Amino acid sequence: MNKNTGTSGVFSLLKAVPLSLILVGLFLLQILLAVGLTAYLSIHNGQKAVNEVATELRHEVANRVEQNLQTYLSTPRQVLRSNQNIIDMGLLKIENLATWESYLIEQLKIFPDALALTASNEQQEYLAVEKLKDRQFLLRKAGKSTGYDLYTYKIDSQGQRTQLPEVIKNYDARSRPDYQTAVTAKKFSFSQIFTPRTEPTLLISASLPIYNSQDELLGVNSTLIHLSQIGDLLQNIKVGKSGQSYIIERSGLLVASSTTEEPFRLQNGKPIRLAASQSSNSFTQATAKYLTTKFSNFDQIPSLQQLDFSFDGKRQFLEVRPFKGEANVNWLIVVAVPEADFMGQIDRNTQTTIFLCVGALGLAILLGIFTARWITQPILDFSTATKDLADFTNYEDSVVKVQGIKELEVLSESFNEMAQQLRKTFTALTTKNEELELQVKQRTQEHINSEQKLGQHHRVLVYLANHKGIFEGNLETAFKVITEKAANALEVERVGVWLFNGDAVRGASRREGGLRQRTKLQCISLYERSNQRHSAGLERNLADYPIYFKALASSYTIAVSDTRTDPRVRELSDELLESNNIVSLIDTSIWVGGEVVGTVLYEQVGIPRIWELSEQNFVSSMAEFVALTLEICDRKRAESDLREAKETAEVANRAKSTFLTNISYELKTPLNSILGITESLQDEVYSLVSEEQRQSLNILESNGKNLLELINQILDLTDIQSSKIELQLTTTSIQGICDSSLSFVKQMAFQKNIRLRAQVPEELEPIQVDERRILQVFINLLTNAIKFTKEGGEVWIEVQPNSTNEYIFFSVVDTGIGMLSDDLFKLFQPFVQVENASTRRSTGTGLGLVMVQKIVELHGGTVHAESQLGKGSRFTVKLPWKKAGEWGVETSK
Repeated sequence: MNKNTGTSGVFSLLKAVPLSLILVGLFLLQILLAVGLTAYLSIHNGQKAVNEVATELRHEVANRVEQNLQTYLSTPRQVLRSNQNIIDMGLLKIENLATWESYLIEQLKIFPDALALTASNEQQEYLAVEKLKDRQFLLRKAGKSTGYDLYTYKIDSQGQRTQLPEVIKNYDARSRPDYQTAVTAKKFSFSQIFTPRTEPTLLISASLPIYNSQDELLGVNSTLIHLSQIGDLLQNIKVGKSGQSYIIERSGLLVASSTTEEPFRLQNGKPIRLAASQSSNSFTQATAKYLTTKFSNFDQIPSLQQLDFSFDGKRQFLEVRPFKGEANVNWLIVVAVPEADFMGQIDRNTQTTIFLCVGALGLAILLGIFTARWITQPILDFSTATKDLADFTNYEDSVVKVQGIKELEVLSESFNEMAQQLRKTFTALTTKNEELELQVKQRTQEHINSEQKLGQHHRVLVYLANHKGIFEGNLETAFKVITEKAANALEVERVGVWLFNGDAVRGASRREGGLRQRTKLQCISLYERSNQRHSAGLERNLADYPIYFKALASSYTIAVSDTRTDPRVRELSDELLESNNIVSLIDTSIWVGGEVVGTVLYEQVGIPRIWELSEQNFVSSMAEFVALTLEICDRKRAESDLREAKETAEVANRAKSTFLTNISYELKTPLNSILGITESLQDEVYSLVSEEQRQSLNILESNGKNLLELINQILDLTDIQSSKIELQLTTTSIQGICDSSLSFVKQMAFQKNIRLRAQVPEELEPIQVDERRILQVFINLLTNAIKFTKEGGEVWIEVQPNSTNEYIFFSVVDTGIGMLSDDLFKLFQPFVQVENASTRRSTGTGLGLVMVQKIVELHGGTVHAESQLGKGSRFTVKLPWKKAGEWGVETSK
């Protein structure tokens, strides 16, 4: 929809008019309007317009000063805003100033008004680049790389850096006024005007704080400009014939002036700011004094003031305008014009203007015609060339040539370059499009082929995953199926499963005492695809092919595209590969139990082949199926061996129990007779006994009783292991168990001067146990403790329930000889005693602690032993414990 309906009528009238006539007409119209208006004003408003002209002049001058000043001061804002945008886009980071140096130098080249650019951050890093003469720069930097000292470098026009001797220690740019001003203002702002130490001039800096997305301060970007350039701007603005303009601060200090006077004076070689009322220019001084008299304070001038005053008896026009265009900039623009600059010249100007306008009218007609033709002809050429350029198929390499107008010459050159580049681009795009179409077709076909292969591989893997022979561990059946399916899926001539001779009979080797030494690979199953034949029996000795077997051991998969050039299989070429025309192969290892037990070998005949990643993944999967079959076979053999061993052990255990029971009873009958006769002889029933005979009888009695005790323990152990013991549970006092146990071994302890005691908490609830069996446990533990405790030692019982009263702990502790922690596991093995220099002198069968463990386990408890060599031992019995009313009568086996 056309929205320019208001102007469509005017343009429709001019549509058929040539451009040359339009340009001439516009020139004539402008000149006629200018001549008529000027003549009218000159004739009718000459004298009357003096004040208006003066007002307009000073107002216009003030406007131009304000505009130029606004433009000049807006440059720092543009520089800093552009930096802010670059930081926001992530091209520069204020947290890392290392990349800012070249960027700031380029910015100083782009913005000639800027004297220096600085960047500083919260990490105490500082970077400043200052413009010098002859394309040289001064670089100042501080940060972590300089030890937070400020170093100064001079960069010449070739970019070479020279360090200057000035170094400022522990420099922190965050204390600089421009940094503090920006942080306080939290936005773009200018600093106060200041004089530098290095040169006599006035400077002002602009700063912009940089924040992240969380409004956290990251740093400050600043720029430095000369105020002397503002004076140059004022000097370029003519104020009548002898008028002046200058800028002052609210304090009355000069900022810049249209005169050649500097806004400062040198005192002891240092620049000192100059007040306008102290100016060496009498007109400037008189103007400032008049304003001081009228307003007493420059802060009392809130808005534009147009005034007049007398100086040297002549009227002076004055305009004072506040300038607040930028943050922290609050200046006054003063424009002063003498009235005499207008009066004498007005009449002469009027006459001159009329003659000039008439002459300009004739000249404008001629120039308009010439200019119109000069401009329109290249435009017509451009129009024709543009139409030809729109059709690339019929476009010929025509060139637009324009002479005389620089802008149009540049435009024609750009147009010609653009046309040439577009044609090249069009040609290249056409060629590239054809290439891409061909690549798309090739990639599409490759993708289809790859999907077909992957689908075939997947079907093979699914078939094998459900094959009965693999999960039954039937090696012959499984390997035939695996090799045949793999050969057909990969379309290779031969696939074979090879195992190391030490692993081909894994189960048999274990029965013979371990794996045999690996010396060769044996082919367990080989499938040839061309004649659909399965075979086995081939061998490869490790000693004959060391490089090949080393590669096989170090790589999970060996993929060889050309067997004639690959060094890993060069040893196999003459004898095995060339004779069978094998040009490519892929070999993947079989891992079982964390070790390589063999390999699955795929051999390509005829044409060399590059193995794709999907094919390498497939052969790895096939190797895993081989490994799975081996593991299942090995596990089935192990299960069979375990069943046989278990049955053999059960038969042996029953035979042992029967033998021990029979032999024990057979031994007890004559042993009891021997002990009875010995006791009768000791009592001198038959005849008197000499002292030597009595000693022999005592020895006979002691040994007989020890032998009887051993037989009883063997019978008890046999009964426990045969589950023939039934516990007679009764409610028993815990204190009573401890006291009875200590009483039984009291005499034994007294003989070795060993102290006995019990630590039993008061008012413990009774416990449900087989009292006779539990007494046997504690007596055995106390006897052992006394036996292995030296004279003068101590043995005691500690009783401690757990926090929930679910269990209670009985500990038998001694200060005896102790033992090594590595020997603790031997304590509860039957007929085994821990041997050291002390235990060798002590008698025992090695069944006491075994009986302790079995009886405690029958009660549902556990026994735990702790010991330290030379410091004693602690045996802790953990038994279930409930309150007396919570136990029922029960019998446990």
